[in-house]
Amino acid sequence: MSWSAALALALRALWRNKTRAMLTALGVIIGVASVIAMVAIGNGAQQRIAQQLESMGTNSLVIRPGTVTRGGVRTGAGTTTSLTLGDADAIADLPDVVGVAPSVQSAAQVRYRGANWGTAIQGVTPAYFAVRSWPLAEGEVFGQTQVDGAGQVCILGQTVTRELFGLLDPAGETIVIKSLPCRVIGVATEKGATAWGSDQDDAIFMPITAVQRKLKGITHIDRIELTTTGREATFRATKEIKRLLRRRHRLTDDADDDFRMYNRAELAQTSEESARVFTWLLGSIASVSLLVGGIGIMNIMLVSVTERTREIGIRMALGARPRDILWQFLLEALVLSGVGGLLGILLGMGGATAVARFSQLPVEVTPASVLVAFLFAGLVGVFFGMHPARKASRLRPIDALRFE
Repeated sequence: MSWSAALALALRALWRNKTRAMLTALGVIIGVASVIAMVAIGNGAQQRIAQQLESMGTNSLVIRPGTVTRGGVRTGAGTTTSLTLGDADAIADLPDVVGVAPSVQSAAQVRYRGANWGTAIQGVTPAYFAVRSWPLAEGEVFGQTQVDGAGQVCILGQTVTRELFGLLDPAGETIVIKSLPCRVIGVATEKGATAWGSDQDDAIFMPITAVQRKLKGITHIDRIELTTTGREATFRATKEIKRLLRRRHRLTDDADDDFRMYNRAELAQTSEESARVFTWLLGSIASVSLLVGGIGIMNIMLVSVTERTREIGIRMALGARPRDILWQFLLEALVLSGVGGLLGILLGMGGATAVARFSQLPVEVTPASVLVAFLFAGLVGVFFGMHPARKASRLRPIDALRFE
């Protein structure tokens, strides 16, 4: 019997029991839709994490002072004053390093006419905005001349701009930081919250020397941020910087580091691996429903074999071979899983779109996830349809004809 004849027989048999066929395919529909939707949500989560890490810089390092030990008690990170602007200049000369941005942090109440706002004060160099990939919305970055002269100029974050100026243009206005007047020369673009929920836009940026000398009265720095030529270069730079800083700080071989390095490339790598595992976990959980749908196909096909035993006996008596019977019932299972797979693809893509629209969660339906879900549905049809098909093909014609 030809393939077309077997397929026609399978379609006619399914059409005679349309309701039962649709209910049987429903398990596959839900399974395929679940796989596609869950993988889309997982891919969207990966994309969100990648965007957040990109905003932080995956080819970047952060160096902070280390701990200090007093009376056998170690204090927290950042309690020493070991980092200097000279360290930052030396790091900038390393071959894998592209940009270096030393900084100091403070906090102050800021006033402008009748408005006031408590915010973070960041003392930075002109390279800070390039290292952080943080362009200005308006105005310009202060230059090295203003850093050398501890100029009283500043760049505002978007949150500070809204709180102090509302809808007014702050360019050229003078604000008071503690008791220090400072002229606004620019406004940074909106950066948003960090992965830990802190508002990066709630800050004012000044020349690092102005914060050191006029606000804090210090000569050391609080941190150094730097970018490298790539993610692999970041791992090389970590070793080079460690050797350089230990040599500059005159640390003996048995002495602990007086600084801490935070490699964002390691964080990015760990986060990406976790997101991939999360996506696979969601897909695996959803695929269980496909297996349940396959069991439903097998149960219904077994019922169909029992109901059509006399039909099978008549066909065998008229010359149908066992493999013809096998292919007919196997094609019925494949049609059920195939149609269920196609409808499941539509339902899954629609569900993913609905999740993106109403929950504002990012989703990403990939062709690979759709193809894998559909092929898996087909394999489920073959696997769970094989047993009923073989049972039908092994019936003895005389026994089948006697069946009531």
